[in-house]
Amino acid sequence: MSSNLLPDERTKRFVAILNKKIETGRLMNALGHMTAGLAGGSGKAEEMCFLQYHDKDGGTHPNTSLFPFIVLQADNSNQIRTVRGECLARGIPFTDFTHTMTEGTSAEQVERTRQTPEADLDYWGICMFGSTEDIRAFTKKFSLFKQ
Repeated sequence: MSSNLLPDERTKRFVAILNKKIETGRLMNALGHMTAGLAGGSGKAEEMCFLQYHDKDGGTHPNTSLFPFIVLQADNSNQIRTVRGECLARGIPFTDFTHTMTEGTSAEQVERTRQTPEADLDYWGICMFGSTEDIRAFTKKFSLFKQ
């Protein structure tokens, strides 16, 4: 895609909100899972506008999003639960990550999640993509992630 044909990068964004109570290494793992799931499972890859960067030597640096990726921090699981509810209500694509997704095999994690009431899930993070204006409406109270 030619740079003069690129959409306005201020119109959309990726936002991840991570629970500051969880150890950083575990959060980075959760962030990776959520980001891969959002990009691969939302059906919006074209809208997410992934760019191919090329260096002077002919090397390609593939699939970097044109849009900003902002990482914010939540004080606790309930703040992430509230954001999840906003995403559902507004039709904003998202992925989330909970404590039930961390130990054992994937099959065990799926079953553990299935057996856990939503109110008992400990949210480690959420990742979303959408209109900057829509997402800012309910994420502006969060600060940038600090570790």
